[in-house]
Amino acid sequence: MVTTSVRERHAGSGEQGDGHGGHATHDVVNQPAPLAPYDASDDTALLEGLRREGAGWAEEDLRRLGRLAGSAQVQEWSDQANRHEPALRTHDRYGHRIDEVEFHPSWHHLMRTAVAEGLAAAPWADDRPGAHVARTAGVLVWGHTDAGHGCPTSMTYAAVPALRRQPELARAYEPLLTSREYEPGLRVPAAKRGLLAGMGMTEKQGGSDVRTNTTAATPTAEPGVYTLRGHKWFTSAPMCDLFLVLAQAPGGLSCFLVPRVLPDGTRNAFRIQRLKDKLGNRSNASSEPEFEGTVAWLVGPEGRGVRTIIEMVNCTRLDCVTMSAALMRKTLVEAGHHVRHRSAFGARLVDQPLMRNVLADLALESEAATTLTLRLAGAADRAVRGDAGEAAFRRIATAVGKYWVTKRGPAFTAEALECLGGNGYVEESGMPRHYREAPLLSIWEGSGNVNALDVLRALGRDPATAQALFDELALTRGADARLDAAVVRLKDRLAEASQAGARRLVEQMALTLQGHLLVRHAPPAVADAFCATRLGGDWGHAFGTLPAAAGLDAIVDRALPDAA
Repeated sequence: MVTTSVRERHAGSGEQGDGHGGHATHDVVNQPAPLAPYDASDDTALLEGLRREGAGWAEEDLRRLGRLAGSAQVQEWSDQANRHEPALRTHDRYGHRIDEVEFHPSWHHLMRTAVAEGLAAAPWADDRPGAHVARTAGVLVWGHTDAGHGCPTSMTYAAVPALRRQPELARAYEPLLTSREYEPGLRVPAAKRGLLAGMGMTEKQGGSDVRTNTTAATPTAEPGVYTLRGHKWFTSAPMCDLFLVLAQAPGGLSCFLVPRVLPDGTRNAFRIQRLKDKLGNRSNASSEPEFEGTVAWLVGPEGRGVRTIIEMVNCTRLDCVTMSAALMRKTLVEAGHHVRHRSAFGARLVDQPLMRNVLADLALESEAATTLTLRLAGAADRAVRGDAGEAAFRRIATAVGKYWVTKRGPAFTAEALECLGGNGYVEESGMPRHYREAPLLSIWEGSGNVNALDVLRALGRDPATAQALFDELALTRGADARLDAAVVRLKDRLAEASQAGARRLVEQMALTLQGHLLVRHAPPAVADAFCATRLGGDWGHAFGTLPAAAGLDAIVDRALPDAA
């Protein structure tokens, strides 16, 4: 009998017999190499906005963080943290109730870096003007990794201004919340090097209508200390050290601080009933905790829970805008990389006019989102430092941005995914994860209706908010006729504002504000195309329908220099 080795059979049939698994039937050609490593901060609009909003001093650190975010190792962490989802452990091996959630090591790597880079509460301990802008820019860059771990860092950032309503609690916990040390595990908060904070606001019967909450807070003999009884519906990151929780006290809905571990070292009653099986954000644990005799400290006056926690909501809403803008940029970069290295019908995809139209349209949307995000961060930074006008602008513009930018995210990520075709539809590309992530940011901290109604509420309660918005828009009066006409239409619509028309009003506010910012700060090709389409109506109903006169090359080359 004559035998032939596998290597010989491969060689005789024309297949590659090099032992590396090659096959003549499907040589790998016309496929892009992996994007990583890349620089996630290589974004002209981002860097210009960073300098413009007063945080140019952070640019070197931002560029370093961008290279780290785009590294192969960190991109692998992001993938692994989502593939290996958190697991709930209600009891230990001996039967003791522990209510802990286990995470993959990649989650901890991401968290440790985010906290060390100041993406949690560090800006509250930084006196430099622009500190909050620098953090937002960092989130825009680090958002190229995994969105899930952005939840606890965001809540930790947002908890500080709310906690300041109770100075003695702020003195005890703020230095640890603003720390750049990540120390996982449940221990006495005061004994740790750094803390993370979460929040428990919503309940199953009311969702965003928190005034219907039924969790009860009963005063104890110790002033300011209560016990809670109830069940929360969406409490993310249950392994945080502290939580701000809304509950019904004798004086009405109030805000409370709930630690997982009490000062004497015993575990507080925080019974995790289950983890949510979510569409996206799967690296992050979202839970339903039950309170029964749970010890809590009052934050702010009784009956003023919403007012106490509203500053926390303002901060996390800004982070929703930021993460939506980060997802847009990340998926745009992925799409741009693919079309630069993929050919079809005799030419590179990036050189084909229709694909270039799609890329340019996505680039416009991305730059508008990034520019608005940094303007909102600048307003937040200046408001913290006592600028009343910026505080009024922030009050309305953050809700407007939260409504619109997060609404655009799902459509944007779907179009970017489509640029990759079938390659983008498979999990290995990472694009399905981004697509599943996008809708969350419109839901978290109030759905579209809640934010639209919040804009109406702000306009009705504080006329200074509308004045602040129009003062901002006045800075570009006369610079673009389409923008001027949009401002006039906005004023007319504002005069007849109603609940039924709230979404249309807020959409027009957002587009007018974005157009204004681009006219003021972006190159002519970008501003002109945005105003022609989003304000002038020379646009279709899908991305890739820019008018023939749009400067497609200039727009794409600015957003993706390597695509030139």
